Amino acid sequence: MGLFTDKKGLIFGVANKNSIAWGIAQALHEEGATLGFSYAGEILKKRVDPLAASLNSPFVEECDVTDDGAIDAVFAKAQEQFGTIDFLVHSIAFAPREELTGRFVDTTRAGFRTALDISCYSLVALAKRARTLMPDGGSILTMTYFGAEKVTPNYNVMGVAKAALEATVRYLAWDLGKDNIRVNAISAGPIKTLAASGVGSFRKSLSYVGEVAPLGNVDQANVGDAGRFLLSNWSGGITGEVLHVDGGYNIMGAPDPEMME
Repeated sequence: MGLFTDKKGLIFGVANKNSIAWGIAQALHEEGATLGFSYAGEILKKRVDPLAASLNSPFVEECDVTDDGAIDAVFAKAQEQFGTIDFLVHSIAFAPREELTGRFVDTTRAGFRTALDISCYSLVALAKRARTLMPDGGSILTMTYFGAEKVTPNYNVMGVAKAALEATVRYLAWDLGKDNIRVNAISAGPIKTLAASGVGSFRKSLSYVGEVAPLGNVDQANVGDAGRFLLSNWSGGITGEVLHVDGGYNIMGAPDPEMME
């Protein structure tokens, strides 16, 4: 018997086998969970379908999280398929590539709106629908990044979006606690994903964190293990939290050059 035997949930944000959401999905599957997947755009279907099939998922649906009608349709189908769900994973973030390089002061109004809508408001939209499918309570998990707390060059508007996302986690935790629904976030260290490839100088950030963090860089499996914990009953008293899974990078101040030799 696994931690998630007889548990069902939805995972939003798998793009390919390198996605953080895929690491979480694999961890949950190992514990016996039944998983449903939603992907963004027809172009990702050919990548997500075989991944979902490898975990015996009975549910794979496209969803545009900027369209309330599309979200309603996916949750209606999820209700038909599963009846109720026990957890939801939100691993969705996007900003136009041109906003992820250069100076933050040059952020466009359209780019700002897009980043906040897709990367932050989508959690509110999904949580609102998930609540109706969690009559006995449940757990919601989202993905953030240290750029929400400290300036990360070229992360720009995504840092602002992630800061808003972390505040959203706390407000949702307060709202949904009375429904016995917990809401938490994982702040993962830099990981090579499709989304990360769009951030200017990402490779330099990955190398730097690998040298400075006490445990070095993390991977999808590390985040999957943390997700397994936060979505399970083992974390039953935890909500509104941001758990850093970054090899300890967030505890570090300015590095000593001699220590990095």
